[in-house]
Amino acid sequence: MSEFPSHAAHVYEAEAFWVTSGANQGDGLDVAGHCEPGDVYQLDRDAEPLRLMLHTQDIEGRQTVAEQSDIGRPGDRIELRARHVLIAPDGDTVVVLLIRHLESQRDYALPLSPIAPRIDYTLIEAHEDAGTARLSDLVCVAFTTGTQITLAGGAQRPIETLQPGDRVLTRDNGPQPLRFVGKATMRALGGFAPVVIGAGTLGNEGDLVVSPHHRVFLYQRGQNRLGDTAELLVQAKHLVDGEHVWRREGGYVDYYALVFDHHEIIYAEGIPCESLLVSEATLKLLPEDLAAEVRTRLPGLNQHPHFGTEATRAALDQIGRNTIFRKRDKE
Repeated sequence: MSEFPSHAAHVYEAEAFWVTSGANQGDGLDVAGHCEPGDVYQLDRDAEPLRLMLHTQDIEGRQTVAEQSDIGRPGDRIELRARHVLIAPDGDTVVVLLIRHLESQRDYALPLSPIAPRIDYTLIEAHEDAGTARLSDLVCVAFTTGTQITLAGGAQRPIETLQPGDRVLTRDNGPQPLRFVGKATMRALGGFAPVVIGAGTLGNEGDLVVSPHHRVFLYQRGQNRLGDTAELLVQAKHLVDGEHVWRREGGYVDYYALVFDHHEIIYAEGIPCESLLVSEATLKLLPEDLAAEVRTRLPGLNQHPHFGTEATRAALDQIGRNTIFRKRDKE
């Protein structure tokens, strides 16, 4: 099982995330005292993400620049300056950290979940205290401790007990050997807070707790379905309704990612869910040590994503989540 000794984050020049409407129109992201709730920010359409490799220097969690970073040199110091909470047009909250590269005295915006150019993000909170969020946190497609994974013979085992070579039941290819297990421990803050799919919501016996971007697989029946296929893939965060599916913030969370020879649909708490997709594009987003280990253990592995209709939050808002949830208010 692999731990992450150094970590990749993607940041933007602070000036590239700027106020397009509001009291501070024209200003880039700044410390909390210089920001005004209600201002609308956009990421400049020409903004290029910079790869920031980070290393935890000591037990107190101080962060320094690691090798192969687009910013600074190894050993340079990084400081958290502020934490901003914004809301996107689809209702998702986005946490953006303001960080400073101390050697150059330059500020950068570090989004804790993906942001897109030319989209309005309205500032709702600005905090001088950035809290205990670690810059080494990264978005991953993963399950949490205790998740029951279905094996080849039908038995279930907690994900933390799985090892490479264990045969796991897949929806499309039957029993398949597990090739790699990755683990990351991070704070359940903002975009990294796990999503809880309550017991019974999708036919699951127990709560299924996954990372926000993890996609679950749903088979659509009947005429009223999304897209052109019966197979529907939906990110866990898009299922959140505050009642049957919700975000769990606070404390730490252990995330486990599973890799197979192919991008598979496996069963977690009885719910079909995707495994970690490995491709050159995703490897570039992983911590360098982890990406190197995957390349060494699984040379040439370049998976194609599982086929299916990708469900957006807007589409689920339109049809109503109760059309896919098995749990009903009357129950």
